[in-house]
Amino acid sequence: MGLNATPSAERVHIGIFGKRNAGKSSLINALTGQDLAIVSDIAGTTTDPVSKAMELLPLGPVVMIDTPGLDDEGELGAQRVRKAMQVMNKCDLAVVVIDAVEGQTEAHEQLLARLAAKNIPHVVAMNKCDLLASVPADTEEIRYVSAADGTGIYALKEKIAHLVPSGDNGRRIVADLIAPNDFVVLVVPIDSAAPKGRLILPQQQTIRDILEAGATSIVCRETELAATLAKLGQPPRMVITDSQAFASVSKDTPENVPLTSFSILFARYKGRLEQTVRGVKALDTLQDGDAVLISEGCTHHRQCDDIGTVKLPRWIEQYTGKKLDYHFTSGGAFPDDLSPYKLIVHCGGCMLNEREMKYRLAYAEDSGVPMTNYGILISYIHGILGRAVEPLGLEL
Repeated sequence: MGLNATPSAERVHIGIFGKRNAGKSSLINALTGQDLAIVSDIAGTTTDPVSKAMELLPLGPVVMIDTPGLDDEGELGAQRVRKAMQVMNKCDLAVVVIDAVEGQTEAHEQLLARLAAKNIPHVVAMNKCDLLASVPADTEEIRYVSAADGTGIYALKEKIAHLVPSGDNGRRIVADLIAPNDFVVLVVPIDSAAPKGRLILPQQQTIRDILEAGATSIVCRETELAATLAKLGQPPRMVITDSQAFASVSKDTPENVPLTSFSILFARYKGRLEQTVRGVKALDTLQDGDAVLISEGCTHHRQCDDIGTVKLPRWIEQYTGKKLDYHFTSGGAFPDDLSPYKLIVHCGGCMLNEREMKYRLAYAEDSGVPMTNYGILISYIHGILGRAVEPLGLEL
């Protein structure tokens, strides 16, 4: 993704659902004007959800998600259908593609009911309408289209655009906590785990949010923080640190200067901060052999001192004194059954959109499993959680 591209997690996610051979992939190509999806007359060509970030006028930056057919068969087909259903958890809106010749079936009705239950805006695209003797008029919920000859594609795109809530939803990473001309110090460790030549996405997005607030960001490593603060001549409005450096940064940041982390800010930006703060207290109830899920929203090369698979388990065991059973997921993977776990520790979710992150939190809550966040857990272990969430308006 280029430097000027909208991050995938900030794009509108559009899921394309339907039976095999309904023309889902063909419709994606017709909507985008590009050959993004493989098209074949063989049923079941799309075997896994396929995502493509792109521009869809008049909507703007989107992620189109082509899904396997909901009528796929056999044991492998059932797994594909389950993956298609999981796509709903990240969809901001959905297009249900129906073969106009076959018409709506009970399977489609079940799909539409599921979308309605999840409060996902959706439209029905009756594809292959060019094969009908006469084409019915569009309704509020249905658009008659033909991916083959382009009939109704423009009207469908306009309908999709109008399904997305208009205007700014008011979510901010940090801009609502600062004022124009404030100084904000960002602490960014540069170690073996840091990407070469660039900042990670939460750091980039936080800097952009600070700029849009009319404030000034000052970036340094944890080893230069004390000297940086001394040279400022006035206390900064806030210090924001990478969670892994919480202990040393807290020592070098005066008590009168608000302190938090990128991960905690994203817990508020993407999800439910209060829930993740409550969830961390489950650390104090863990027993030997308890299962702990550590989940990351991205996939990356694991290094020798990886935070998710190495550092967090080490810190948790040092704090609890217990031998625990750790499980790990990354990217789009998240367990269907959370009942085995006594605690879920999730990353900030910068690579997940708001809907998917909130789905995971709600699913954990419904399953009765405490869920917390990397930064919240690390600050809790170091005894500074109260200080780390106070700038966000929470008191422990």
